[in-house]
Amino acid sequence: QVQLVESGGGLVQAGGSLRLSCAASGGRFAINVMGWYRQSPGKQRELVATITHDDNIDYADSVKGRFTISRDKLKKTVYLQMNGLKPEDTAVYYCHLGAMVYGGWGVDDFWGQGTQVTVSS
Repeated sequence: QVQLVESGGGLVQAGGSLRLSCAASGGRFAINVMGWYRQSPGKQRELVATITHDDNIDYADSVKGRFTISRDKLKKTVYLQMNGLKPEDTAVYYCHLGAMVYGGWGVDDFWGQGTQVTVSS
C-alpha cells in the first residue's frame, strides 16, 4: 500500500519561509510525477508545483519565483521550499504522487493527509 507522509507545515509571518517534505513508501511503484497542491476554505484544490520523473517542473503563476520544488530520487521524497510567504498562501498543502504500481494498470493517484500552512500578516 503506497503511503505519503508529509511534514513541515506551520505558522509563519509574512515574508518568512517554510519547507515541506513528502516521502513515498510502501509496495513497489514507479514514480511518474510528484507535487504539491493546496486548498483554502471555500476554494477548490489547486496545483502549486509538480516535478515529473524526468525532472520537468511546473509552478502555479502565483508562486513562481518564490517556491522551489525538488526531489530526492533515492528517498522517493519531494520537497517544497517556500520563501517570501504571503497571507494568501495560507492553505492546507497536499502532497500528490502519480505512480505506476507493479502489478497494476496505468497511473494511480495518491494523496497525503495534508499539512497546514498559515501565514500571518
